[in-house]
Amino acid sequence: MIEVTEDDFNVGKILNDAKHPDNGALVTFLGIVRDDGISGMEIESYTDLAVQELNTIEKEALERFNIRSLDVIHRTGTLSVGDNILLIVCGAPHRKDAFAACEYMIDELKKRVQVWKKELHKDGANGKWVGEET
Repeated sequence: MIEVTEDDFNVGKILNDAKHPDNGALVTFLGIVRDDGISGMEIESYTDLAVQELNTIEKEALERFNIRSLDVIHRTGTLSVGDNILLIVCGAPHRKDAFAACEYMIDELKKRVQVWKKELHKDGANGKWVGEET
């Protein structure tokens, strides 16, 4: 499952759904909004293009590593500190491929998927885009 959505997700349900008799390992990455002196973030993406590129990366990971499943959910919209941003779940017969595929997915997502994050300041001042020079 590859999804870009404004809706939150149930981590436990997705993990349970990823259990399969052929999988001996599930490796997850959960990205959340951290408190860097901000109240939250605005996350934007061109959803169709983001999903297309995530599907391409998923295909590469399935070909490159001995994994049976790969789920990715990336949120957009206005999120508060502590909210879920990104979930990656890799299922594989063995842990090494699950870890490697999960790391590959996050690294390639960061390089190739068009997602923009704007920090929201607690005092209501205009936020800045992550990566923007100050």
